[in-house]
Amino acid sequence: MIKVLLVDDQSLIRQGLRALLELEADLEILGEAENGQIAIDFVKQLQPDVILMDIRMPIMDGVAATREIYKLAPEVKVLVLTTFDDEEYVKAAIHYGAMGYLLKDTPSEELAVAIRAVHKGYTHLSPGIVKKIISAPSLTPIQPPPPPSITELTPREKEVLQLIAKGASNKEIAQRLYISEGTVKNHVTNILNRLNLRDRTQAAIIANTFSSYLGNG
Repeated sequence: MIKVLLVDDQSLIRQGLRALLELEADLEILGEAENGQIAIDFVKQLQPDVILMDIRMPIMDGVAATREIYKLAPEVKVLVLTTFDDEEYVKAAIHYGAMGYLLKDTPSEELAVAIRAVHKGYTHLSPGIVKKIISAPSLTPIQPPPPPSITELTPREKEVLQLIAKGASNKEIAQRLYISEGTVKNHVTNILNRLNLRDRTQAAIIANTFSSYLGNG
């Protein structure tokens, strides 16, 4: 039995999803959450296998919730529910660990298939939006809101993060900033901890995604 948590700020959508998915013999709806903060609490209490996560919600949106859930319970699979207007937010959610995304008007049969796929560890990308995200023009860049912690980085940490994004090693960063390699290691550790990231690769992705919040470096 695959345990599913529904997260959407609109009760009507949650009720509709529940009604559709409860028809599937191998799916169990554990509960419903109206925002990301409640979803995090439910993850601790209910231990779902898969979360259907809306992107735009009050208090805590789906991007921030995905980031925190991945840190709290990386084994939980997040499947983003989206519309055609949310491509930049979807990119950010995937960077933070979401396993895929579906349009909200996806037929129930496909939705069930997607839940089973991500539960097994596969990525599921809705064909209705994947092409648009990949080919999204840069004429109207809609940057998702940054993690609050990124704006709290010190100027030096921002410089280090920008150099990480350029592929610089600790030694190269030390030479560039005229500091010791040990100091660079401390900065890198602080950056990863503050942004809740696993490694330098994730740090580089975040730096590129939210480059406008890091200055010109």
